[in-house]
Amino acid sequence: MSGERFAERVHALVARIPSGNVATYGDLAAYAGRPRAARQAGYAMHRCPPGLPWHRVINAQGRLSVAAGSTAWLTQRRRLEEEGVVFMGGRIELARYRWAGPNED
Repeated sequence: MSGERFAERVHALVARIPSGNVATYGDLAAYAGRPRAARQAGYAMHRCPPGLPWHRVINAQGRLSVAAGSTAWLTQRRRLEEEGVVFMGGRIELARYRWAGPNED
C-alpha cells in the first residue's frame, strides 16, 4: 500500500471516530491494515484534511502528542473535554474512551 493510500485510509478512519471517543496512532495503523505503522499514521495526521476530528487521536499512553501548553494542545484538550472525555493526571483512560474500531460503529 502506498503512503498516500495509507494516509487516505487513516483519514477515513479518523472521520469515523465517534464523539467522546479516542483512538491511538497504533489503533489507526492496525485498523488501516498496517499494525506496525503507528509513526506513519502520525505522519498522515500532519496532512489532515480540514474538518476531520483530529483531536480524537492520541498517543498510546493516553496523552496528547502535541507540545504541552501549545495552542494545538489547548485546542485538542478543550475539544475532547467538550465531548465528555475526562483527563486524569494529564492522561485519558483508554479503557474507558478508546474507540473499538470501524467494525463497532
